Amino acid sequence: MSELINKNDNRATIRWKLLTGVSALALIAYVSPAIAEDASQPQVWIELGGQLNRLQDSQEIYAPPFVALTPAPFSPPQNAEKPPRYGIDENVALTFQPEGSNWDFSASIRYGRASSSKHVRHQSYPTQPFTAYSKFYRLNPYGVHHHTNFFKHYPKAARFTDAAAKESENHVILDFQAGKDVGLGLFGQDASSTLNVGVRIAQFRSKSRSTLKEDPDWQFKTQITHVFSSYYFYGPHIFRQTNQDVLQPYHSFAGAFRADRSFSGVGPSISWSSSVPFAGNPQNGALSVDWGVNAALLFGRQKTKIHHQTTARYTTGSGFPPPPITYQHAPPDHARSRRVTVPNVGGFAGISFNYADAKVSLGYRADFFFGAIDGGIDTRKNENRAFNGPYASVSIGLGD
Repeated sequence: MSELINKNDNRATIRWKLLTGVSALALIAYVSPAIAEDASQPQVWIELGGQLNRLQDSQEIYAPPFVALTPAPFSPPQNAEKPPRYGIDENVALTFQPEGSNWDFSASIRYGRASSSKHVRHQSYPTQPFTAYSKFYRLNPYGVHHHTNFFKHYPKAARFTDAAAKESENHVILDFQAGKDVGLGLFGQDASSTLNVGVRIAQFRSKSRSTLKEDPDWQFKTQITHVFSSYYFYGPHIFRQTNQDVLQPYHSFAGAFRADRSFSGVGPSISWSSSVPFAGNPQNGALSVDWGVNAALLFGRQKTKIHHQTTARYTTGSGFPPPPITYQHAPPDHARSRRVTVPNVGGFAGISFNYADAKVSLGYRADFFFGAIDGGIDTRKNENRAFNGPYASVSIGLGD
């Protein structure tokens, strides 16, 4: 009898444990969604980032006429005027999302700069000095007497090209946007898809300074002269003198160039971005693939100030010292200002590691501004400005 009672007690205990376990599971299943819904999300996000840019900053190269005379062994001096290829961007963004809303409001600023400085000189001297002579002949009743003197002439100048160029640019891009998660539902339940509209402000500035110098045709030249003279002193004497004179004529050219270019504009912008998690979860960390596109239409003003002049000096090589002949050409400075409309398109693709209140992103981003800069010298010439390269950023969420 007691055994039956023990068996019944064990069965009752097992049923009680099963009932308790099922009840606990049901309670957890009921409470979990409520916890998830009530879990607080940061309302303010601060993002800090940087980008290594490959610049596309085309502009007309200063090439005065005398560079066409550059000797074959030397590279053209205007090759030193290439604009910088790479630059660094820093950006800061602030995003606010009101509690209980799927709207967010953001403001961001991106500042970038780049510079290059180059000095290239090619020079050649004659391998040996030039040797000249002076011969004297004297005829008299006692015979012919002659004497020769030799002189070494060293170069007074060298054949050379010399180019010094400095280029710098900086840009500032500000964005003010309002965005909404449009919930397209194309990439799974956890994916996000946000459409943003707002205003973009952009400013570009660049400076160019160049000095080109060249002596393309330095050379030794000879000139033969004959001098005859006669006089009587204890009999007839006749003198004859032959001189090989050395001339060192050369041209010396110099060109100076200065340019300041800028663009400032503002206009409406629109962008779309998407993020698709593919590993992990937001509580313990999730990996996501991110991408997006952006476009804007900027209305602004394009400004350019140009100054350039050339100087040529020619030395004949005759005279002591040979007098130089100088020519100078300094056209009027150019100052142009024009209102322009600049289309802007861009995009990015990358990967991010997300926590509940932090995010680390890596990827590649590009922005193209069409016809933003007047890159001409004597006449206006629209040139594009573009930035593209790898980026990295860290975002921190604040507030619950």
